[in-house]
Amino acid sequence: MFVTSAYAEDTAPAAAEGETHAGTAVPAEEHGTFPPFNPATFPSQILWLVITFGLFYLFLKRVVMPRLGAIIDVRNDRITQDLDQAARLKGEADAAVAAYEQELAEAKANANKIGQQASDAAKADAEGTRKKLEAELEKKLGEAEASIASIKAKAMKEVGTIAEDTTSAIVEALVGGKADKSEVAAAVKSASR
Repeated sequence: MFVTSAYAEDTAPAAAEGETHAGTAVPAEEHGTFPPFNPATFPSQILWLVITFGLFYLFLKRVVMPRLGAIIDVRNDRITQDLDQAARLKGEADAAVAAYEQELAEAKANANKIGQQASDAAKADAEGTRKKLEAELEKKLGEAEASIASIKAKAMKEVGTIAEDTTSAIVEALVGGKADKSEVAAAVKSASR
């Protein structure tokens, strides 16, 4: 149990007289009521409340609130800077996206142009090759027709001779003698017309 020296001195004479106390309770008649509830102490309590509240208010106003205000201002400035930086970065990103889309459109147009040029070049090359092949075929066809015509002409010349020889052979086989070549040639010519 905790006993102060002042309390021990106050209770020592009572113990000397032969009285014993069983506890630390203070008799009510000596001190009265509990001091915060004693109406006699209200004015001093109100005075100290006003003084304490005033000092606490001044402490808050002069020390705490300026520090809180400075912290809030710093955070506000940081937030403003962050928002400005975010807006700037968003603008840069939007510009980059627009530049990318423009470059993509230009690349598509360029690819279409290159594709069209390649297609036109391939068509022109194919057309040139086709014309070259047609010219070669025409040349070969002309040569073949000339060859056929010469072979036909040669064959036609020989047909007359073959016809004369065949006719002579037939006449000789039928008649049994030699046929006159001039008569056979005249008969073959008259029949071929």
